[in-house]
Amino acid sequence: MTVVDDRIDMADANTQRLDEWFERLERMPVPEGFRVEIVGGNVHMTPQRSTHHKIIRRIERAVEDRFGMDVELLSDVRIDFPGPGNAFCPDVAKLRDGAEQDETGHWRYQDVEFVAEVISKGTAANDYGPKKLAYAAAEVPLYLIADPYQGRCHIFTHPKDGDYTTETRVVFGEDLDLTDTVLGLTLGTDAFPRD
Repeated sequence: MTVVDDRIDMADANTQRLDEWFERLERMPVPEGFRVEIVGGNVHMTPQRSTHHKIIRRIERAVEDRFGMDVELLSDVRIDFPGPGNAFCPDVAKLRDGAEQDETGHWRYQDVEFVAEVISKGTAANDYGPKKLAYAAAEVPLYLIADPYQGRCHIFTHPKDGDYTTETRVVFGEDLDLTDTVLGLTLGTDAFPRD
């Protein structure tokens, strides 16, 4: 058996375990309006707030305006990322053109070009910590955190060796210049609400 075969077997076992967890979670009485994801093997349920939703809508709208309504844009849809027990449901994820679900019906992290997370108080540490590192390990070229509590955005680019080498911070009200990224657009934040 080769190292590649071992990694494929480990990834298959991880996906099977995550599938079992999500099947159990789907049978639980999760309150409406809550998002469930697994980060590093821990289950997190987060209530969706209107501030959260408004920022997500503005990001999605900007991406759709740039790429058209047929862009493969996901919100709160499970994608398994590198690392044990990482089944994330990004607030916004843009997939590359031609991306397709695998034979098990899952989207592949290798097809993710852009992720945006809007901070929730209870899970902020995940977005700034293990999720950021998992997105970098997956070589997602652009990761955006919108933080309505700080009133600023964090833009992470140039993933290398499991972390991002570049971080740019922009306060709400200023434009995010993403013209030199996979999105190729400028994102206005003047209408991003604060908490």
